[in-house]
Amino acid sequence: MPWSNQNGGGPWGGGGGDNKGPWGQGPNRPRGGGGGNTPPDLEDLIRRGQDRLKNLVPGGFNGGMLVVLGLVLVAFWLVQAIYTVQPDERGVELRFGKPKDEIAMPGLHFHVWPLETVEITKVTEQQQNIGAKASSSSSAGLMLSGDQNIVNVQFSVLFTVSDPRAFLFNIEAPQLTLQQVAESAMREVVGRRPAQDIFRDARQQIAADVKAIIQGTMDTYGAGISINAVAIEDAAPPREVADAFDEVQRAEQDEDRFVEEANKYSNQKLGQARGQAAQIREEAAAYKDRVVKEAQGEAQRFVDIHEEYSKAPDVTRKRLYLETMEQVLKNSNKVIIDQNQSGVVPYLPLNEIGRMGQSQTQGGN
Repeated sequence: MPWSNQNGGGPWGGGGGDNKGPWGQGPNRPRGGGGGNTPPDLEDLIRRGQDRLKNLVPGGFNGGMLVVLGLVLVAFWLVQAIYTVQPDERGVELRFGKPKDEIAMPGLHFHVWPLETVEITKVTEQQQNIGAKASSSSSAGLMLSGDQNIVNVQFSVLFTVSDPRAFLFNIEAPQLTLQQVAESAMREVVGRRPAQDIFRDARQQIAADVKAIIQGTMDTYGAGISINAVAIEDAAPPREVADAFDEVQRAEQDEDRFVEEANKYSNQKLGQARGQAAQIREEAAAYKDRVVKEAQGEAQRFVDIHEEYSKAPDVTRKRLYLETMEQVLKNSNKVIIDQNQSGVVPYLPLNEIGRMGQSQTQGGN
């Protein structure tokens, strides 16, 4: 056993009458148990621990502790002097509390701490929500419109930090200032317009006007903020009058629907009337052309006949007489017989006369 070599005894130093422990004394036995053993000396234990520590630390206890303390202080100083800027951040170093002109870009940087300190801020797009939801009991976002109606506007402002130095040191609380300026700008624009504009008709124009006012005000303050967009997320009446506003909206929608139906009917009838008018005009133009062409043809025919008549008056006169009598007598039911003609037997169509009488009687009924 390992402890068998210690004075030829057990783990506490030997197996004879001189049993001592690892600290030079025997095991701690209860008083009155015999042997006269006493508890270990605490001062002796402390002294031995100091001796061992001196052996471990170079230069002795006093000089070694100073070296260790110095190393710890140097490590702490390095930790404070070296800082990291993330890709979405920018840093501004301060020397004796005064900001330097240089902007710390993303990466690892060093500054003389504690003579110099650093302030880091995010420069990516951030969102500032303004106003409360219509379902909540908060009065934030309640505004008076130009037609004396109260509307609850909830909107957000998207912005980026364009100048980190101005953002950190020109204004004490830039985000709070931005919230107050945005709410004031929205109240100004809404106060100049009727409630219908913010509800439905002109939201984009209102957002553009609010953005311009916010940007101008923050530039005046030198806040180092660039406004990217203003988004109107919700615009509703207060809860107490929401039902009345909904009824008005439904009535306006019905009005718009009736107007659209009336316009549709009007356009239909107007299209039909225009089509009929165009048809009548086309028919009139066709009738005009036909009559004019017929008149021109008759005139030309008269001119041609007159030329033929001037060449042969007797023949032309007789021909005109015959053609005229043909046109007059071809549809006549009368038969004209010349008395000077012989060999003509008179014929009385009695059957035809009877049928003609019956047809006339039925026509009279």
